[in-house]
Amino acid sequence: MSESFEQLLDAEEMKDINVGDIVEGTVISVKEDEIVLDIKCKSEGIITIGEFTSRPNVDLTKEVKLDDKIKAIVVKKNDGEGQVVLSVKRLAARESSKRIEEAYNNKEVLKAVVSQVREGGLTVVVEETEVFIPASLVSDMYEKDLSKYNGQEIEFVITEYVPNQNPRKRRIIGNRKQLVVAEKEAKQKEVLDNIKVGDVVKGKVKNITSFGAFIDLGGIDGLLHISEMSWGRVDNPAKLFNVDDEIDCLVKEINGKKIALSLKFENSNPWLNAADKYGVGAIVTGKVARMTDFGAFVELEPGIDALLHVSQISKERVEKPEDVLKIGQEIEAKVVDFKPENKKISLSIKALLANDDAEVKADEEEVKEEV
Repeated sequence: MSESFEQLLDAEEMKDINVGDIVEGTVISVKEDEIVLDIKCKSEGIITIGEFTSRPNVDLTKEVKLDDKIKAIVVKKNDGEGQVVLSVKRLAARESSKRIEEAYNNKEVLKAVVSQVREGGLTVVVEETEVFIPASLVSDMYEKDLSKYNGQEIEFVITEYVPNQNPRKRRIIGNRKQLVVAEKEAKQKEVLDNIKVGDVVKGKVKNITSFGAFIDLGGIDGLLHISEMSWGRVDNPAKLFNVDDEIDCLVKEINGKKIALSLKFENSNPWLNAADKYGVGAIVTGKVARMTDFGAFVELEPGIDALLHVSQISKERVEKPEDVLKIGQEIEAKVVDFKPENKKISLSIKALLANDDAEVKADEEEVKEEV
């Protein structure tokens, strides 16, 4: 029987194909993990899920439907069962390689979702081409656990590009660290350009150490030293602050990118009104804060300490302050000397115990000579 016109036409359209050829076919069958195409050849074309996409957990029946047109590259002329093995993924990768090369040459910022977290870094896929971002280039600081990036969309630049027809020999390295550093430097510059010594700035406690706290000022950290946390003494910064606390700080000093902060605002300086409270002759109470061989320092209020000389502790002779006093002990004493210019106050318990004015005057003169 002679062939019909349609059969002859189909035979004419059917052409020989070779590995590497790009063909377009019509979907004639689709399963969850496999697509069959009519590619107008003696054999049908087959695309497995692994040759369709690198994305995990994909159901092909939700990606394509019957009669869809799909372009793919020939991987094998015969899979052993008479079908032509095709790949959408490899065609996309070949085309995206040009895109990546352009991005590499132009230092363009790319954006992609992290498809895999590996021991040595992250893998992202740009139009079916895998880009590896080593752990050392993920951030500007060492991160032991990279799992938080899984499934996250990140930005990066291509800093190494070695193309190769063999995917195993292809080397494409992404760099996120470069962008993180650049962004931080931009924020630092913005902050430094807009603050000056004497400004009051708002910040958030980022880290607490034994010597102070680091305050995030919105792109750059400032150091709030333990000595600047209060007009009084601070033994442990962790007792005053918690991480993420928001505080207002005074910019005390700027040295390059180093910013020194303070909470010792001048309007709260206890010495401003010290003369009204601690003038000579005033009877005051305070707590023993620390002791030396020559006397004890008494805290009258946070930021104001006064010296109680060993000779003024008692009418009896005292060898060492710790013989009669204890740290934290509250005492009452008389102010016998006040020097606001030097921020020095001298106390005497002995003066409260004196029997007459002459003895009191002698005690006061004795203190002035000793200090």
